[in-house]
Amino acid sequence: MTDEQPQIIPHLQRPESPQRPSKLAKFDGVDFSGDGEEEEEEEEAGEFAEKSMVPNPRIQRYLVAIEYLGTRFSGAQQQPTGRTVVGVLEDAFQKFIGQPVSIFCSSRTDAGVHALSNVCHVDIERTSKRKPGEVLPPHEPSVVKSAVNHFLQKNEGDMMVIDVKCVPADFHSRYKAQERTYFYRLLSGMEPLSTFEKNRAWHVPEELDILSMQKACQVLIGRHDFSSFRASACQAKSPIKTLDELSVTEVASGTYFPSPAERKQSNYTTEGLVSISNKSETDSVNGNSVGEAIQGFGIRKRHRCIVVTARGRSFLYHQVRLLVGVLKSVGTGDLTVSDVERILKAKDIRTASPMAPAGGLYLGQVKYDLPSDI
Repeated sequence: MTDEQPQIIPHLQRPESPQRPSKLAKFDGVDFSGDGEEEEEEEEAGEFAEKSMVPNPRIQRYLVAIEYLGTRFSGAQQQPTGRTVVGVLEDAFQKFIGQPVSIFCSSRTDAGVHALSNVCHVDIERTSKRKPGEVLPPHEPSVVKSAVNHFLQKNEGDMMVIDVKCVPADFHSRYKAQERTYFYRLLSGMEPLSTFEKNRAWHVPEELDILSMQKACQVLIGRHDFSSFRASACQAKSPIKTLDELSVTEVASGTYFPSPAERKQSNYTTEGLVSISNKSETDSVNGNSVGEAIQGFGIRKRHRCIVVTARGRSFLYHQVRLLVGVLKSVGTGDLTVSDVERILKAKDIRTASPMAPAGGLYLGQVKYDLPSDI
C-alpha cells in the first residue's frame, strides 16, 4: 500500500484539485498501511497543507462513514490491481455524479480486515445534467447516502454507507481524527468454526483465561515504545504510541438467536438478553449446564466469544494484531503477565507471539470533533 493519496488509474486521472492538500505527494512511496495506523509527522504536514488551501465555493466536501466485510477486499487503499474499499467506493460515487472522484480514508485497513465504521471524505461539484456547466446547490447528505448505497448494492453488496455529513473544505478525514477504536473477535472452544464465522473471527480451540488476559492488558496500556508490536514493514519514525484502552470482554456468541430456555424466560422476565444468557449457562440440570441439557440433535454448540478492544489516536503497522497475538498466548497459558512485561521492554518483535489473523479485526469507530452543520 502507498500513501494517503489514491493511485488513480491513468485514464481517470484529473488535474490536482484546489481542495486537496498539495503537500501530500511528499509521502509518495511510503507505506503507512496496516491496522489504520497513522504517522504523527504526516498529520502535522497535512494540517499545514490544509491551512494553505484556497476553498472552492463550487465544491462541497462530505464526510462519509462506511461499513464493509474485508474478506474480498485487497485492503482499503487504492492499488493498481485488486479490489479495494476505496476503488469500489470511488466507482459508486462516479456512477452517482457522472465524473471521477478521489476518496480519502481515515484508516487503511489491510486485506481481510473489516470495518463497522471507517470514515472517508470526498469533494463533489454538483452540475446540471440538462445544462452542462451549470452549478447546482450541493446534494443533501441523505441523497448522497441513498444514491451511493444504490450502486454499492449492485457491486457485491459487501459495503454500505452508514452516515454522510457536510463538512468544511479543510476538514480531512484522516488528519482530523482524534481517536480510533478497534475490536478483535476470538471464538474459544473445540467445536469447529461455524460457516457463518469464517474469516470473521479467530478460532482458538483452547479455553482462554480471561482474567489473565485482562491483567496483561494493564501492562500494555499507556504510552510506551511498542517496537515489540511493530511489523518490520512499518515506516513510522517513532515506535512510541499511546494506548488509551486495551480490554478483554466476554460477550454473547453470534450469530445469536435465543435458545429455548431464553425464549421461555422472556415471557415472564424483564432481564436483558445478556443476563438471561449468563443465567442459562451457569444453572445446571443433573450436573449439566442448561445449554447442554437442551442441546438436541442438529443444534450447534456455541463458542465462548471474547472481544479485545484497542483504542488510541494512532497505531503502528500491525500493532493491534500483534497485541492480540500476545494476549491470546496469555489466555492459553503459553505466556504469563511477566512475559508480557519482558516482551514490551525487549523492544524487539522477535520476542512477541505470532500475529493474529486479519479476519478477526474490525475497525469499530473513528472519533472526531465534528463542526456544526454547514
